[in-house]
Amino acid sequence: MEPRRWLNSSQPPTLQNAVVLCYLDAVLGLFSALVAGGVGLLLLVPILLGVGGLGIANEKRWGYWLAVVLAGLSLLLAVVVMALAPGIGAVLNLLFDGALVALLLHPMSRQYERLWFHR
Repeated sequence: MEPRRWLNSSQPPTLQNAVVLCYLDAVLGLFSALVAGGVGLLLLVPILLGVGGLGIANEKRWGYWLAVVLAGLSLLLAVVVMALAPGIGAVLNLLFDGALVALLLHPMSRQYERLWFHR
């Protein structure tokens, strides 16, 4: 059995950066959910985003799609928050989530995922 990796340097830069952003978004999401006193869904999304990043680093197709779905969900939520309560925190969250979605759906990332990722 192959050892698990946290970061895969053989992947294209778009996927490497997406993995780092998944981890960063997971840590910051957990921190903000715990500060807000949240439980359940507020804690589940960042945890699963970190798991998706780990799946991408280990070239698992399920990890890629988990990260894409959760990043899209986070982006949608960031747009709603920005519309309801604009502020510097909302703008930064929107930028990070938008960058993550763009990195994951970049043609270089998609092509690498199609060719090299396995179930």
